[in-house]
Amino acid sequence: MSRVKPALTSWLGGLALLALSVAAPLAGAEEACNKPVYLTFDTGTMSVAPLVAQVLDRQHVRVTFFAAAERTIEGGDSLDNHWRDWWRARADAGDEFASHTYDHVYWRGDEKSVEPRFRVRPSAGALADREFTWTAAQYCANIAQSEQRLLDLTGKKPLPLFRAPGGKISNKLLAAARKCGYAHVGWSAAGFLGDELPSDKYPNDKLLAQALRDIRPGDILLAHLGIRSRQDPWAPAVLEPLITGLKERGFCFRTMREHPDYQGWFAARADAAAAPGATAR
Repeated sequence: MSRVKPALTSWLGGLALLALSVAAPLAGAEEACNKPVYLTFDTGTMSVAPLVAQVLDRQHVRVTFFAAAERTIEGGDSLDNHWRDWWRARADAGDEFASHTYDHVYWRGDEKSVEPRFRVRPSAGALADREFTWTAAQYCANIAQSEQRLLDLTGKKPLPLFRAPGGKISNKLLAAARKCGYAHVGWSAAGFLGDELPSDKYPNDKLLAQALRDIRPGDILLAHLGIRSRQDPWAPAVLEPLITGLKERGFCFRTMREHPDYQGWFAARADAAAAPGATAR
């Protein structure tokens, strides 16, 4: 018995060292990447959502989703219970989430008023295609509605970020959103992947070549989970070749949680939430 225990201990120790030797290069490769890009998806019709999930899982890529309750090909919306399992699986995979405004609300202009007021036009939900004047509180409430629905669907707290539909913003809108707890995320010029553009003028092979040529480290990339107007869908042809092509060029993929420009914002929000008397947003 005295000879068996040392042998067993030695065998277990060797196994542990082997595991560390395998893991260390992987961890080192992950940490050594100095060419990050930040792939993000807005919701859209969800027509390619299953395919996108398969590609991300196969390529071991984590992304950030900006969600609105947009009309889907099934006739429901992208945040209804039909998609609950899909959203939950994305959370389990390690993806991140943030608001795209619940009703996909386009900013149309600032009102001349003492308190911030905005002309807006939702493109989804019961208010779709009508123009309104909203206070900052109303606009923030629509951001928060998407955030809460994402939390309900995924069980994971979304990031304190939002993306304005169409990227349409003003300094006054950004200041109002920050005051109620949300920083805006746009996209890089080269990160606009073109899946909203007409496919006759912007075919998939052209968009892929352009992205692989122009994307630079630190870029925020934008695509959608389905665009109704594009005849030749972008994702089935471009998404995986884009990911593999960028990897071959030394790029790595990160979520917006890891973006250096937002680290101070996240820390400030965490401090605010931890302050005595703070209430959950």
